[in-house]
Amino acid sequence: MHKSVSAAALALILLTACASTAPRTPIAPERSPAPVALTAAAPEPAANDNLNAVLWTQTSVERDLVHRAIFRAAQAHLDPAIADPDWDAMPQGERKTPLHGLRNAVIVDIDETVLDNSPYQARLVREGNEYNEFTWAKWCHEEKAEAVPGALEFTRAAASKGVTVFYLSNRARDLREPTLANLSRLGFPIAADEDIFLGLGTVVAGCEQHGSEKGCRREQISRKYRVLMQIGDQLGDFVDVLANTPQGRRQAIEPYLDWIGERWFMLPNPTYGSWEPALFNNDWRAPAPVRRQAKTNALQVD
Repeated sequence: MHKSVSAAALALILLTACASTAPRTPIAPERSPAPVALTAAAPEPAANDNLNAVLWTQTSVERDLVHRAIFRAAQAHLDPAIADPDWDAMPQGERKTPLHGLRNAVIVDIDETVLDNSPYQARLVREGNEYNEFTWAKWCHEEKAEAVPGALEFTRAAASKGVTVFYLSNRARDLREPTLANLSRLGFPIAADEDIFLGLGTVVAGCEQHGSEKGCRREQISRKYRVLMQIGDQLGDFVDVLANTPQGRRQAIEPYLDWIGERWFMLPNPTYGSWEPALFNNDWRAPAPVRRQAKTNALQVD
């Protein structure tokens, strides 16, 4: 015998059936649960003024192209310079010997001009350190610096034309042997009949040296050579800067603007240089935050 079903019960059964077949709309939680951290988050590196500069030097194609372009321009000027008996790249007052009868030479700086020391700068960034003489000398003794793009081709071209290449550097004189070994390993020309490494501490008879300025050492070269070109990455590679302030630096280069790209060739170096201390009164003893604030104050926003 069949049992009768009440109207209310029947309605409940129908509603339940409809609910089981109707599409469900998911209910979004108010906030997604945070993912479970499997490892501790790595601490963020400390801010370093040199990070982008070193990365640009080591990774940008643009840097390589700029350096190659500058050295190719210098190489293109070699023949005209050799052919012109009055051509000389010595700054005013440093030429004491007449040009007639002198052999030809070019003067190149070493660091960031022919040798790339960006691995040393990268170590400083990674370790949160600043330059010091001990770590720098240790790096030089490793003899691992590679050639700056274009430098090897230029110096070899000059040597092939009978031009002596002088390496005028503010590397200390006692770094001569590892420096020459590094240059030789890369194939840079090393004249056998001349002391072509003039490091900081070289004594020049009859000339008074001022700090790390290169004027006396340039003069020593010019006593026996006609200097066709100078190539470097700092103003001091070309002319002594009497006042290392932004204004003093501009005044030092002003008389020679027509020589840029013809007798003097400047390479970019954003990683270090005398331009930086010029912004904080040349006081490296000042705490890093004080130096950074001075550099921030020098930013031009208008």
